[in-house]
Amino acid sequence: MSNLIHTKADGSRVVRLDPNRRVLFLTKDLEKIRAQLRGELDLSMGEVDPADLLDDINTDVMTPAWVCFRHRPEDIALDAYAGLVDAEGKRVFETRALMDGGFQVIVSGQRKGTGSSRETAPQCEKWSGIELVIAASFAPIHGRNNINLGQLMGDYVQLERLQAGEEIPLEEFTAQYDPTTRAILESGGLFPFSAKVAEGAIDVPAPATPKRPMTMAEKVVASHLVGATEGEAFVRPGDSCLVRVDGGFSHEFTTAQVHEFLKREYGSDYTLPNPAKFAVFEDHLLYADGVQRMAPFRDQIQTLRDLQNEFQRHTGVRDYSAKDGVSPGICHQVAREEFIDPGDFIQATDSHTCMGGGSNALAFGVGATEYAALIHAGFTPLRVPESIRFELHGSLAPGVTAKDVILFILEEYATRELTLDRVMEFGGPGLASLAMDERATLTNMATECSAKTGICEGDDRAARWIAERRDGETPESIAARFVSPDEGAEYAGGVHRIDLDRIVPMVARPGDPTFGASIAELDEVKFDIAYAGSCTAGKERDFDMYADVLREALESGRRVADGVRMVVQFGSASVRDYARAKGYLEIFDRAGVEVIDPGCGACIGCGPGVSERADQVTVSAINRNFAGRSGPGQLFLASPLTVAASAIEGRIVAFEPGMFRIPVQAR
Repeated sequence: MSNLIHTKADGSRVVRLDPNRRVLFLTKDLEKIRAQLRGELDLSMGEVDPADLLDDINTDVMTPAWVCFRHRPEDIALDAYAGLVDAEGKRVFETRALMDGGFQVIVSGQRKGTGSSRETAPQCEKWSGIELVIAASFAPIHGRNNINLGQLMGDYVQLERLQAGEEIPLEEFTAQYDPTTRAILESGGLFPFSAKVAEGAIDVPAPATPKRPMTMAEKVVASHLVGATEGEAFVRPGDSCLVRVDGGFSHEFTTAQVHEFLKREYGSDYTLPNPAKFAVFEDHLLYADGVQRMAPFRDQIQTLRDLQNEFQRHTGVRDYSAKDGVSPGICHQVAREEFIDPGDFIQATDSHTCMGGGSNALAFGVGATEYAALIHAGFTPLRVPESIRFELHGSLAPGVTAKDVILFILEEYATRELTLDRVMEFGGPGLASLAMDERATLTNMATECSAKTGICEGDDRAARWIAERRDGETPESIAARFVSPDEGAEYAGGVHRIDLDRIVPMVARPGDPTFGASIAELDEVKFDIAYAGSCTAGKERDFDMYADVLREALESGRRVADGVRMVVQFGSASVRDYARAKGYLEIFDRAGVEVIDPGCGACIGCGPGVSERADQVTVSAINRNFAGRSGPGQLFLASPLTVAASAIEGRIVAFEPGMFRIPVQAR
């Protein structure tokens, strides 16, 4: 029973704070947070400047990877906000600090819940007693996870009124949402809502939107509406609907929770209607056993693996488990290689599911609750998202990659929240100049932009790439499924021209992917580790780039610089086979590079290439560089070309073809 929402005698429902419980303000002054946790300080919204509240609190801060090794929410909550540390690396929230603080409300700044889609983040708050989350804005997946858990979200004005003793009608917290989302919140979460739908107590009709030009995302949604005839349905942003799901997947970091939630909700003998459409992957924790700081969690990690195996046997979903300790690859990469097709609607328990958008699919991450519900039902509630379009023109200069393009977009557009909760649509004549793996890089990192997802237009290049990887398909049969935007489609985020030939080599400074800078702006940065891999940078085209740089260096008598450790990791078994056939493994060996079998690893802090000390610096081709994510050191994000060239030089440099043939003194 909620102590926040109250039903009055007339049947109306209001939100009222419990006078015996507290409000926690997450301030930039970490000592003020500690004082609140100790019970020595209580604040009110009227005396706190919103500019003094923490912005961009990411889900790694709320529940670091080691906390996610637990699958029961009540256990996860014990170490809520374990990743929030001070300048000396000391935790601000000790074990049970949030749980024992008597807090009902938690308050922060802009873009609450950026980063990974892990539902453990809002779970740690809910199971610590938090019933109302206040922020200036929320990252889309995190906001959706709050909704699915029945967690109310509000703003500063509402909090000030509540702290003054006012009762606020529940509708003021839910009126901003579409009818389905309102119903989920007012039902107390997704599972109670689904039960009411099954009972007929809630009806979600298909939108009655008249014919209109649509974006790519809107077209995919319209073609998947439950209760509508394909080709005759239209949607617009904000429409509330139920949408059929073509497929999805989970991995060993998340499957245990999915299994647990389904057993709790439907009993231990639950079944899935279409298990062949879904899959499990063993990729995220494959190399955790080899990381010393993961040693205390090995039993928990093995429990997650065991529970995923139990789930797979119980349900019969497709199995991409590791065999003899070797994984088929990272879920996002394998999925785009093997079963994500144009026009698909894909849901999975990972924020980088959006990588599938490079293949002209609508794909994005969801939390464990939403995934459990949709694989049981075959459909999911959805509010049609807005879109923002990027028109690509020209072609990239030598030494510049799609990673540089997305780092530019992060710095130029995401920081202004133009991409927030919107579908990033990529098209224009310049798209044809980008290889399919480069397009996947753009959509992969849409989640770093706090976007809903990314999606690319289809073309001949895309049709050939996909057909080569599908039995019985031809480029023509694939092209017939492409979804294109209509002329006159509306883009709430605007249409933005990106001149590819003006993009320069970029990095993201340590701490956040949005801290972008051109390499030319950097002072000299020496480093200890160069990591080349992850779903973002473990594809075939990425390996072409690593090999091109290292081959040129070898021809000039150069190897990886003394004092630098360079690690290369394949995104999938297919990429590994490609690299072997191309002779890249010999190049890596001669250059002094460590080669790791497919899977995640350093990107999630669970594999070779993580930093071990705070004074270490890494240049990495992964997608996010939040503090502590890949070890305690500082991490710069960069392109595959930059990572490889920097490994040779021993300092961060942009790659220019032929640079290693020029004597150092002449450069």
